[in-house]
Amino acid sequence: MKRRDRIKKRRAKTAISPKMLGKLTPYQIIGAPLMTEKVYKLAEESNTYTFRVHKQANKNDIKMSLASLYDVTPKSVRVINVPYKGRMQRKLVRRAFKKAIVTLKEGDTIELVG
Repeated sequence: MKRRDRIKKRRAKTAISPKMLGKLTPYQIIGAPLMTEKVYKLAEESNTYTFRVHKQANKNDIKMSLASLYDVTPKSVRVINVPYKGRMQRKLVRRAFKKAIVTLKEGDTIELVG
């Protein structure tokens, strides 16, 4: 086996493995769902939900946590790091966080209470 193939194999193993799921519970990885007008519209139209997630969680952690918590099958997971936004004039500070946009399989839904 060539060196290049071994490296690809090692990368593939780490790419599909969950990073934080053994250290944290699914409740700690998946935080509260984000409740905005845009999120409600996406949930109705394209079966897409948005959650605040743990800062060190990866896509596989999020996918496995959602499957165990809500009994749904995520089709795709997109992760965004929302930056810190502090403003001196208005004394408004918004901490940095990570957010996940999850698209579910047809027929699966999550009840958002809000």
